[in-house]
Order: sequence, then structure tokens, then C-alpha cells
Amino acid sequence: MYPSRHFQPRRPRIRENVNEAIRCREVRAVFPDGSVEIMPTPAAVRRAQELGLDLILVAPTAEPPVAKAMDYGQWQYENKKKQQEAKKKQHVIQVKELKFRPNTDDHDYDFKKNHAIRFLQEGNRVKAVVQFRGREIAHVDLGQKLLLRFAQDLVQYGSVEGSPRLEGRNAHILLSPVKKDKPAEKPKPAAQPKPAP
Repeated sequence: MYPSRHFQPRRPRIRENVNEAIRCREVRAVFPDGSVEIMPTPAAVRRAQELGLDLILVAPTAEPPVAKAMDYGQWQYENKKKQQEAKKKQHVIQVKELKFRPNTDDHDYDFKKNHAIRFLQEGNRVKAVVQFRGREIAHVDLGQKLLLRFAQDLVQYGSVEGSPRLEGRNAHILLSPVKKDKPAEKPKPAAQPKPAP
């Protein structure tokens, strides 16, 4: 027979900055009817609970802190929606890596160059790497020429960050996308003066 286990009961999760968890002495309380009052925190919590709402601290750094009486679940839902919208709008810049050899053929070179153009137009950075294997390390100059040619071919799509560098058995160069100029706004027509009566 196994010994009985005694687990401690779970404590209810304490919500930060909601109702009794608010540690300020007084708050600027905003209620649904539009009234704004500076009042002691316990009184503001009581009034919010009478309305069937929670008191949520929305601006803890203000003087005095601002608390709003609203439904906690609704507040959480709105915050999650705002975060998702912000996430949709941000673009994470990635570094795409293309690998070459010192004796890469022209067709392969063009194929990889077209990939690099697409990456740069999408707003990502491109790292071109020439790998030297075995005795190829004796021909570092061929790899550097290839990288300089690559950078020259992509000059209208991306700007070069530094010159080709040799690290161990690899030489690499980094290209950043060229920032697109925003189209200039059309000037608004000047307001014509009204004729005098």
C-alpha cells in the first residue's frame, strides 16, 4: 500500500494592481459615468464593488496613481487584443545567409543573387559567405573578389556593412536593405480668402 500524500491546498492567485492588491494610499478613481475623484483606495474599491466592477490600477506612475472601475476580464481581453495588434505590425529583421565556394559557377551565382534581391526587398539582411575547403584556402583573393562582385551587383537593393572579412576558413560580407523613401505628400491648396460682404 502506498502512503497517502498530503498536498497543500492551492492558494488563490493574487491579481496585481486590482482591488485590495493596490498598495497606494489614495488614487484618482475614474468611474463609468465619467466622474473622476481623488479618494482613499479602500473607499474607491468599495464604490467600484457596489457598481459590480473591479478597481484596476491603469497608471501606477502618475501622481496620484490612476485607477479605473471596470470589469477585470474585459480589461484583460482588451490588453491581449492590443498586444496582438502591436505584434502584427512589427517586422522582425532576420539575417539570411547565402553560401558560396570560391569557384561558384555563374548560373549558381545568379540564382543566389536573385534570392538575395528577394530577401533585401522583404526587409531582411543578407550575409554572403564564401567557404574555403582544403587547399582552397590558398585562394582567399578569389573569395574576396566574389564577395565584392556580389556587393556591387546588389548596390541598388542593399548597402554594404564593412568590407569582406576572413574568419577562419570563411570570408563573409553583410548587406542591409536600402530604406525606401516615403512618397512625398501632395501640398494642400492654399485656402482662398473669402470675399468681403
